[in-house]
Amino acid sequence: MSVLESLNETSNKAVHLGEEYLTKTQEYYELKVFQQLTATVVMFCKAAILGSLGFLILILLIVAGTLALGNLIGNMVYACLISAGILCAVGAVVYAFRTRIENLIVRGMSKQFFN
Repeated sequence: MSVLESLNETSNKAVHLGEEYLTKTQEYYELKVFQQLTATVVMFCKAAILGSLGFLILILLIVAGTLALGNLIGNMVYACLISAGILCAVGAVVYAFRTRIENLIVRGMSKQFFN
């Protein structure tokens, strides 16, 4: 009988350890998901705040530069056309390098999420 009792006790311990392992694994993944979700929300909030402020600064700089260029050349219409041409050129350069920019973003994000 002692062999059966010992076998029963050992199997009960194995079941208990298996259940404990599953519980700890579930807790770990819940914490990991919470960490990743929190990091994502914080990143989006920072991007929204800094992006909107940067956009407003960029708009004001473009308007100020256009007004200064208009005073310099004496024609506001030409100053606006020159500013629009510069913005189109910058947009074309960004479009040309879009895959490199995307790769940099993916590399940066993968370091954070797959750590």
